This record gives sequence, structure tokens and C-alpha cells, in this order.
Amino acid sequence: MDIQRQPRRSSFSNRLFSLVGIIGLFAVVIAGATVWLLLTDPVTVAESIDSGEVSPLVQSLAGSIYDALVKLLRYL
Repeated sequence: MDIQRQPRRSSFSNRLFSLVGIIGLFAVVIAGATVWLLLTDPVTVAESIDSGEVSPLVQSLAGSIYDALVKLLRYL
């Protein structure tokens, strides 16, 4: 009596779901940091929108994400 084995799902679909999850997590972090920056430093956001330059906005976003990661790692 032979045991019938179930065919394994493609590893491509597993990798695809992992990639989609990572991209989704990255998008959530960026969106959260943008909302946080809009609430805590609206002048920088307004100046970036008014001048059309995104570099101050990106620098502020990167700084806020970095600060959040440092605080998280200190907590752990």
C-alpha cells in the first residue's frame, strides 16, 4: 500500500507572497512616517510642497524612521 503524497506548492508563489509582504510593510512604514511628520513638523512638509523639492522631506522622513528604530532597539 503506497502513500499518496500531496504535490508541494510552487516555491515561486511562496516567494511572491513574501515579496509582496515586504513591499507592503515598507509602504506602511513610509506612510506612517509621513503622517507622523505631517503632524509633528508641518512647516517642513509645507515648505517641501511649496518649493517642489523633496530632499528636505526625505531627510526628515529618514531621520524620523531612524529615530524610531533606535528607540525600538533600545527598548528591546
